[in-house]
Amino acid sequence: MPEKRVDDQPSPSHDMLAEAQHILHEHLTQLGLKRSSQRDTILRAFLEARNHLSTEELHALTKNQDPAIGYTTVYRTLKLFVQCGLAAEVEFHDGVARYEQRLNRRSHHHMICTQCGDSVEFFSPEIEELEHRIGEKFNYVTSQHSFQIYCTCEACQKQSRDSVANAQ
Repeated sequence: MPEKRVDDQPSPSHDMLAEAQHILHEHLTQLGLKRSSQRDTILRAFLEARNHLSTEELHALTKNQDPAIGYTTVYRTLKLFVQCGLAAEVEFHDGVARYEQRLNRRSHHHMICTQCGDSVEFFSPEIEELEHRIGEKFNYVTSQHSFQIYCTCEACQKQSRDSVANAQ
């Protein structure tokens, strides 16, 4: 079975963490906000998780490292990550906002099971090409896109077939 995540790096390096901190600190300076150890802790936990995280999930991770970090601090910090390009918000059709790391990652796409919420990331040069062709057609220069396929995973299909068979 293929990998479900298509990270370009298996885990964040020291240099990558430093680059992310630099980007965040520059953004904070532009907004007139202060640097804080809590924001740095949230950033480190976010990058090390290498997963699609909800605010609640990231809050739980950061509380292990610093119990003083509040939910609102995590929520606001995630919004800052999105603003400065360190994160992107992804919607998995369940009403929960999740965030994924964008630093040094190629554009990718998602398949999401609407039954269990499991997801798979994949690359598609064809979709990248289509983005650029559509941009050219309408005289736009494209910069990014979001592409999710909602489906039913193999395990949920099997469970559904088994339920029907058992009901008969």
